[in-house]
Amino acid sequence: MSPNQARPSRRTVLGGAAAALTLAAGAGTASAAAGTVKSAWPTEFPLPNGWLPEGITIGRKPYAYMGSRANGAVYRTDLRTGKGGVLFEGATGTASIGLKLDHDGLLYLAGGAGGTARIVDSRSGKLKATYQLTDDAAPFINDVILLGDRAWFTDSSDAVLYGVPRGRSGEVHSLPLGSEWTQTPDAFNANGIVETPDGRGLIVVKSTPGELYHVNIKTGEAKKIALKGQADVAGGDGLLRIGRTLYVVQNRLNLISVWDLDAKVTTATLKRAITDPRFDVPTTAARWGDRLYLVNARFTSPQTPETTFNGVAVPA
Repeated sequence: MSPNQARPSRRTVLGGAAAALTLAAGAGTASAAAGTVKSAWPTEFPLPNGWLPEGITIGRKPYAYMGSRANGAVYRTDLRTGKGGVLFEGATGTASIGLKLDHDGLLYLAGGAGGTARIVDSRSGKLKATYQLTDDAAPFINDVILLGDRAWFTDSSDAVLYGVPRGRSGEVHSLPLGSEWTQTPDAFNANGIVETPDGRGLIVVKSTPGELYHVNIKTGEAKKIALKGQADVAGGDGLLRIGRTLYVVQNRLNLISVWDLDAKVTTATLKRAITDPRFDVPTTAARWGDRLYLVNARFTSPQTPETTFNGVAVPA
């Protein structure tokens, strides 16, 4: 996700000419989500002009929530109709990059260059709490996953994860990344994040040069996940995991690579790729039923108040 609120992301200059992924037929291994998708539901829906989207999350009801880099606002769309509206107005100088909806209706928002995590009530749209995660001069709080009693946030500018208490007061826990993790200078590092299949650890994508890591949440030990079938996940952005199937949104490549994780999360084997002519630098994905919903960040297009943005759905 992007390092600023009003212009294309530094990820637009992610290096490397990744080899094209081979598209394979097959239905994948994802199990069905709660609820079903009717064929009449739209597969594309608009966002406000100039929205500058990056993150998307879907909870137990068919509503998608999407953050804005422009002003930190959150937009909610009814997946059944494609219609929506602004839930949380945000504020000038803030951003909402990655976001996740908890079972209690609270939205956790990654604050980008502001170095913050914010919590918003998805029912009322009211801001419940703000955490200043770091005082570093140039942070970029990028994505978030909910695991145990904490919401874990990545910082693309620093080798550290931040654990924010879920639904209660408490202290923020800083978890430095160690072992095999090394920061790539002057580049986007930690980006998307999900929990491991056993719920005991985390998987983090390092956008540059395009690597996956298994992180121990007690020690911060980060072990590189060996990739089979593809050398890297260049431009890796949002992650989504269903069982042992890991979806990696590779933004500027306009595709989602689909990987099979081994039982110990030491190896990921490429199964197939998902692409669509409507992809325009998608950044993150969320699932409802047998569909994946993504937002197009359009980093290669002008990022102005008049730029149009949308979300699209593809089969999972």
